[in-house]
Amino acid sequence: MTSGHHDHLVASLRTAAQDLAQRRSVRDLEQTLEQIVASAVATVPAVDAGSISITEHGRIETRHPTSEGIRKLDERQSELNEGPCITAIEDPPETGTVVAQDLARADADRWPRFAPYAAEAGYRALMSTQLSVDGGVRAALNLYSAEPEAFDDDAQTLAGLFGIQASMLLYGANTATHLQRAVDSRDLIGQAKGLLRERFKVDDEGAFQMLVKSSQETNMKLTAVAQWLLDNADTSGSRRDAGGSRR
Repeated sequence: MTSGHHDHLVASLRTAAQDLAQRRSVRDLEQTLEQIVASAVATVPAVDAGSISITEHGRIETRHPTSEGIRKLDERQSELNEGPCITAIEDPPETGTVVAQDLARADADRWPRFAPYAAEAGYRALMSTQLSVDGGVRAALNLYSAEPEAFDDDAQTLAGLFGIQASMLLYGANTATHLQRAVDSRDLIGQAKGLLRERFKVDDEGAFQMLVKSSQETNMKLTAVAQWLLDNADTSGSRRDAGGSRR
């Protein structure tokens, strides 16, 4: 790896890290992921295109492809449930990186249904790096090359580094989402308990037990019971039963 490549890598990762520290919204997350893909394509030797694949709703979906052609190739892997990005997500090697050096020849038999599509589209090599780090979000960074045998050890190392950057971003976003849900749930239940304390003149524990009992009897989640109570409360302090009548 040349000194220039080292400098470019450090600059790219530094910029991504600085942006990550400032990102707060889902839109910001997507912008940072897009930047990671663009930086990886610009930095990793011989890479011509890239994308990120993420498992959502039981299906592997493409995010931030550098072209419509790459989107179609990623979608083809998802449809066939076959290809380097599928392997990287579902059955990655210890390194986390799956390398196909020539999809028209040496690696064609590894993914016999997908490989012809990639070769026909003009991409002979594909490197996919797993991005999952917490057993939650499953994803992969995909880097395509038009040239066979394009990915040497340096290229694979660089791809791994960008993969780590994207992994930490996804991990942080996933953790923040879970924490926010926990805070929202706590606030929701707190408001519902307050409503029950006021109406039935019970203490905090009594209000919570009322929520728990209602949850068990209706087979609804505790937060769903709390939300129903708040949705069916009005400012006058009267309450409605499930049929909508006031009592």
